[in-house]
Amino acid sequence: MSLKSELHTHVASLRRYALVLTRDTVAADDLVQETLVKAIAKADTFQPGTDLRPWLFRILHNTHISDLRRAKTRADAAADLPEPIARECQHTQLELKQVLGALDQLPEAQRGPIILIALREMSYAEAARSLDVPLGTFMSRLARGREALRRIVQGVATGKLKLMQRKEGGA
Repeated sequence: MSLKSELHTHVASLRRYALVLTRDTVAADDLVQETLVKAIAKADTFQPGTDLRPWLFRILHNTHISDLRRAKTRADAAADLPEPIARECQHTQLELKQVLGALDQLPEAQRGPIILIALREMSYAEAARSLDVPLGTFMSRLARGREALRRIVQGVATGKLKLMQRKEGGA
């Protein structure tokens, strides 16, 4: 199977990852398209016999990071990201906002591993290869990121509970 024909089998996974990174369907589609264009243009750098998927995810991830850096230099605020789409109940939307807000507070080195594993489509080894870091480094970043995420989310929940208790006591 040629590289170009094998690309089709990974488009859906790339799109899901891009959607998590960008939280915007149009931006995600653009990111995937740019990734595929780069992959085809650099097909000669792909090492036959290795797994194509981590190579593609690394290209997508690096492209996204480059896009973020470009946006910062243009002084475009990253806060302009659209609100996540969740039509269920208000409580679920609030929890999702809290987790996404907490995820945004993490450094990229911790956020990347969490996002890759949260998709549940990559093993730790694949995710480490796609981020181009050793497995031990990946596991360490993932553990630190999960712990930081837990602390941030619990801190937000604790703060809201204290605020509600103050309101009830003052009424």
